[in-house]
Amino acid sequence: MFPFSDEDLQEPVSHIIKTKIAPAIASDGGNIVLLQIKDSKVYIQLQGACVGCSASGSTLKFLVEKQLKSAIHPDLQIVNVPVGMENRLGEL
Repeated sequence: MFPFSDEDLQEPVSHIIKTKIAPAIASDGGNIVLLQIKDSKVYIQLQGACVGCSASGSTLKFLVEKQLKSAIHPDLQIVNVPVGMENRLGEL
């Protein structure tokens, strides 16, 4: 059982994305948006230059996942939502 509720995760996840992850992604012309936290899964979307970029998988794994898992909990799941799937998170 995950030790935090989705509500408990909202503020720390949002803070880390805004202060640590978004500036790094923005330096390469990309953007990251926190869409939702549901069932301890963090649904984010990489945007801007990240869309279609061959390095976006590495960005997700080595920047987004690493930052969130090390700061909050190692079992946290991060899901990158493809553009156009924002209203269909249950299918991911």
